[in-house]
Amino acid sequence: MHPFLSRRHFLSQTATGLGAIALTQLLAKDRAWADAGKTPIRPELNPANPNAARPPHFEPRAKQVLMIFCSGAVSQVDTFDFKPELIKHHGKPMPGAEGLITFQGGQGALTKSPWEFKPRGQSGKMVSDLVPHLGALADEMCFIHSLTGKTNTHGPGENFMGTGNTLDAFPSIGSWLTYALGTANETLPAYVAIPDPRGAPQSAGNFWGSGYLPAAFQGTDFNASKPVRNLARPADFTPQKDRATREFLAKLNRHHLEQFPGDSELAARISSYELAARMQLSVPEVSDIANEPAHILKLYGADAAGNPVQDLKAAYARNCILARRLIEKGVRFVQLFNGAYQTGGEGTSNWDGHKVLKEQYVKHGEVMDQPTAALLTDLKQRGLLKDTLVVWCTEFGRMPTFQQGASGRDHNPAGFTAWLAGAGVKKGFSYGSTDEFGYKAVENVATVYDLHATILDLLGLNHERLTFYHNGLERRLTDVHGQVMRGVLA
Repeated sequence: MHPFLSRRHFLSQTATGLGAIALTQLLAKDRAWADAGKTPIRPELNPANPNAARPPHFEPRAKQVLMIFCSGAVSQVDTFDFKPELIKHHGKPMPGAEGLITFQGGQGALTKSPWEFKPRGQSGKMVSDLVPHLGALADEMCFIHSLTGKTNTHGPGENFMGTGNTLDAFPSIGSWLTYALGTANETLPAYVAIPDPRGAPQSAGNFWGSGYLPAAFQGTDFNASKPVRNLARPADFTPQKDRATREFLAKLNRHHLEQFPGDSELAARISSYELAARMQLSVPEVSDIANEPAHILKLYGADAAGNPVQDLKAAYARNCILARRLIEKGVRFVQLFNGAYQTGGEGTSNWDGHKVLKEQYVKHGEVMDQPTAALLTDLKQRGLLKDTLVVWCTEFGRMPTFQQGASGRDHNPAGFTAWLAGAGVKKGFSYGSTDEFGYKAVENVATVYDLHATILDLLGLNHERLTFYHNGLERRLTDVHGQVMRGVLA
């Protein structure tokens, strides 16, 4: 019998042939996928000027981002997520939650908010009396009430909101944006993080770190009370000497770089030193709020004084003014923190209200509300909201119940609130919802990946294509997840 006519040979050749046909079809699909614009986009970086302005992937709605992060997990049911059923069932067990154990243990009864909710603005949005100044601006805000997280622990939760990963050492969202777009301002950092007057958040440098992205894209952290370190020249060193020294050093650096034209690390190092030299003039200028008029200081509450809470409010207000000044100067990404790592006892440094929520939140609301509302108002009256996206967020939410044996709420990543304002988003609008008690997201359920994808989209960036090749993988801010929340876009 001819070898090609044996049944065994025929079947083996047929199987191989079918596999080849399938492979050809898959490769054709991959080619079509690539032709459809799904291939990764990695920006071309100039090591000598890594923060040079770069074009977005498509027409952006916003050019800058101000992210206001409240550390400690703000309770959604005591601020922006009004639940009449929580009032109606106050003091009763939560249906279906018998034996529910959360971060710190068992849960007690459903507990209404200690603050009354009232309709605000023309939209009639119900907002708590805990944040009346922000409530007055409800018509400017786009509320996302259906956010969900991946963890109920503060450090990983902060990492997740800041970097899209619960682990340490991943690039922050601000680093991704400056990696993609650079900055139009050559005298200030492209990315500035403003820690709370009480200190840095628990995840600290992870929140503004560059992770595996080039170090040039990490955030520079300073605030109104703690300026950039090691920036001032020695008192006995005159401005003329300082300038002459910089010019001579720049000449030597250029000459050295000419000898090693392919050394990108050397070029990046020279660029960072040159930016530091320019910052000697620009940062003190932008940080000096002494020349702000009295009515602006009053608007923000920067003139508050008389007790520790008012002093803290004034310090945070000065940080808010600094944030506005940085946005005004064209800084691409500004990160403003309200609350710090819990170092002064439970509930004193941030919004982590487990034990006596009302007593703790009265202080935090006083500190955060007026200055943050003033910042939004000031950005609008200066015309800066046309190009700036404002993001208010926290690491997760809190339970609609009080904890057993306490007067506070435990951690809850199953449903919480963030809000957006400014360029590209709907005004006076609410997206998604939690259940009748504010426990779990049930309508238009969104993830932190979705929030990040939406922020990138508003900046003109395709979150699926913006990548960085690292350890054999095309890394993304949104990993392999994320959908743009089209419903919030104006």
